[in-house]
Amino acid sequence: MKKFAIILAAGKSRRMGFCKTSLTWIDGQTLLTYQTQEWILAGFTPVVVLGPHNQDKAKYSCSDSLIVVNHHANLGKVSSILTGLNYISEDFDVLAISAVDQPRSHKVYQKLYQSHEDNSALISIPTYKDKMGHPLLFSHQMRKNLQSIKEETLGLRQIIQEFNSQINRVYFDDSQILLDMNTPSVYQESLLSVNHIKSFSS
Repeated sequence: MKKFAIILAAGKSRRMGFCKTSLTWIDGQTLLTYQTQEWILAGFTPVVVLGPHNQDKAKYSCSDSLIVVNHHANLGKVSSILTGLNYISEDFDVLAISAVDQPRSHKVYQKLYQSHEDNSALISIPTYKDKMGHPLLFSHQMRKNLQSIKEETLGLRQIIQEFNSQINRVYFDDSQILLDMNTPSVYQESLLSVNHIKSFSS
């Protein structure tokens, strides 16, 4: 089974104020290290897309990751997705698309993938209280659709709208699947929360 995960990390983190890839996360790891490690634990090969401005942050990824640079990152997120796709095997089975500022446990990825397989889904999306979260999983049949996305037609949102009735919604009882850290305050709150949960469970 060929499973890949594109990790989008080419943004300039303007709202955060500093590069998200190097943010401290669980056990003192950087956010990028944590993300790549969790995908590997879930059986996926991470393809990390960086920009020219932060390609030096490749050192924070795990050794089993593939690092690529989007030299046109200023054109938007779609350009990073398309850059990552260029490095995905034509015969992939499942492709996940995630972002560096949306950290999840590998258990989330495993549950999402298992449901995706059990339902022979085209697209699978984690859901919490009827709100769709991240990451998104796509079957190999969706490759042409992914290669056709454009910034002006809202990128992946266009695919979600077009295939809405066929989406496999995987329900979670943890709001973690909605986490999207764009500002320092959200990051600090999230860091305190995950460290509290880890301390409580250890």
